Amino acid sequence: MRSRTRDRRVTIRRAVKLRDGFNAKVPNFTDLVTVWASKEDVKDGERVRAQQVGASITTRFEAAWSSVLSTVDPRDQVSCEGRLYQVVAAKEIGRKRGIEISAIALAETAAP
Repeated sequence: MRSRTRDRRVTIRRAVKLRDGFNAKVPNFTDLVTVWASKEDVKDGERVRAQQVGASITTRFEAAWSSVLSTVDPRDQVSCEGRLYQVVAAKEIGRKRGIEISAIALAETAAP
């Protein structure tokens, strides 16, 4: 497998539960790690549902393996170049050579 150029800074965001003013748990995301990664747009799509048009893009990120990145799963998000991606899957490349993260972004989703 050919290694891609890791020329993008991406931040992996982990879901955490915080307590609001009423002591209820509310979901939030916190930055887990920022790494260099390659980015490849794999597929884009458009759908019409309930008279609303939504566009999405499926992207594959590849980064060097680390013990932190090995814990990435579909509860996490990837922030890259002002866009927020929901992780679909993450898998190890080779024997701890890298991590490949597949993620989907909605056109209207912006990173904080």
